[in-house]
Amino acid sequence: MKGRNKIYTPLLLSIACAIGLLLGARLNFDPSDELFSGNPKKQKLNRLIDYIDYEYVDDVNTDSIVDLTVNKILENLDPHSVYIPKEEYASVTENMKGDFVGIGVSFYTIQDTIVVIKALEGGPSEKIGIRGGDRILYANGNKLFNQGISNDSITKQLKGKENTKVSLKILRRGIEDLLTFKVTRGKVPLKSVDASYMLTRNLGYIKINRFAETTYKEFRDAIGELKKRGATQIALDLRDNPGGYLAEAINIADEFIKGDKLILYTKNKSGAIEETYAQRKGEFENGKVFVLINENSASASEVVAGALQDNDVGIIVGRRSYGKGLVQREMELGDGSAVRLTIARYYTPTGRSIQKPYNNGNESYFNDYMRRYENGELKNLDSIQVNDSLRYVTPGGKVVYGGGGIIPDVFVPKDTSSEKEKLTFLLRGGYMDKYVFDLLEKDREYYNSIPKSEYRERIEITEEMLRNFDRYLRQMGVRINLNGEEHKPLLKKYLKAEMAQQLFGTNAFERYLNEDDRIIEKVIELSEEN
Repeated sequence: MKGRNKIYTPLLLSIACAIGLLLGARLNFDPSDELFSGNPKKQKLNRLIDYIDYEYVDDVNTDSIVDLTVNKILENLDPHSVYIPKEEYASVTENMKGDFVGIGVSFYTIQDTIVVIKALEGGPSEKIGIRGGDRILYANGNKLFNQGISNDSITKQLKGKENTKVSLKILRRGIEDLLTFKVTRGKVPLKSVDASYMLTRNLGYIKINRFAETTYKEFRDAIGELKKRGATQIALDLRDNPGGYLAEAINIADEFIKGDKLILYTKNKSGAIEETYAQRKGEFENGKVFVLINENSASASEVVAGALQDNDVGIIVGRRSYGKGLVQREMELGDGSAVRLTIARYYTPTGRSIQKPYNNGNESYFNDYMRRYENGELKNLDSIQVNDSLRYVTPGGKVVYGGGGIIPDVFVPKDTSSEKEKLTFLLRGGYMDKYVFDLLEKDREYYNSIPKSEYRERIEITEEMLRNFDRYLRQMGVRINLNGEEHKPLLKKYLKAEMAQQLFGTNAFERYLNEDDRIIEKVIELSEEN
């Protein structure tokens, strides 16, 4: 971290490029298809690879050459057309699918032993009582400790076909004998709705982290539960959401837009336009909605925000969004790898393209956050640069702009102090989770006994814990000065939020972290005006 004492670019900028905005279909092209046959450019590449394979003086890994070639080709297209190697494709697909089959635990390998961080909510392990701190020593009689087994190999032993069983022997602190758990492998949700709770008596809150295959269903469940609790207004938090499947974003926008209004349209290479309209009577068409966005809200998040803004529905609160208006389709390449290729641009109902320029190359494109930081846009609405030629007007008379992101209706400045940036980097970058896990391990029986309702009162982050965290960071090679008194309240809050995450899940984490949040405070203020 040396030399990074000014600013930390948010991690989700890179994730936004990886996830993008996807059409649901996947295509698998066969090289013998008519599309490729008789193509002299394709034949030229094939012939070159064959020459290297059979004639070149040294042995060469031509697979790596092909991968390099594919990446170089895509670099000359746009920033969001990307290659997915076969070794990464399965995990990328699983992440967007919304679930996987396994026993449902997150774990660390500590001193060559599998230690459960948390049994995943809704998974088989949670249902039968496996919990944080448990050591998994055997699976179906196979020894898993002191074997030098990689995380990938461990995962393969714990995953398997749905409804198959695995017998685990577990060491739990405070219990002398090993515990035996027979776990039936099942679907484990990879939830995209991180949190859902009431902010005030009538204002509900939903946080969506990405748009995966199950997002709309999760959203419907959450909004249904909030309505039962009396919600007549919804704060839909899409901050740091890098996007995902277009269909999920359209379905969620449809829940708020009345009648057969236009949600978005796409235009492809040939100029063909495909329009998408609201089709159903939504759950919240008569309620009030606030959409929370920031500089890391991208793609599908911008579809939702743009559709609502252009139809004069609700209020967009926060800062200008990322600015990605390109649509990708995933195309399998026949060897387990795939390419995510841009096949269209999407436009909001007024005709806005919110794609920011990328004609100066990928490096310039991905440095856009730093430009926003330096020109003051993150702190001052007047610093946002707009192009009058890209000015549009909504049916209700609201002026909106294209050319790079969704500009919110109500601007809330970012705390860009270097200390806040550093602490946010530590939290979101995974530097706190291992330290907090070790803290919990020191008195796991006590921490596991704390009811969620008593968490705030019974957990204290002490000065000694802060000093130990500073030492832990230095051991990790991270050089950040955390000794100032002004840092301590926020650092304590972040450590306590991470504890809540490991003990009670993402809903508790987000709820605790959202206290004193500037944008949420503004949403609450706006909700009480009417």
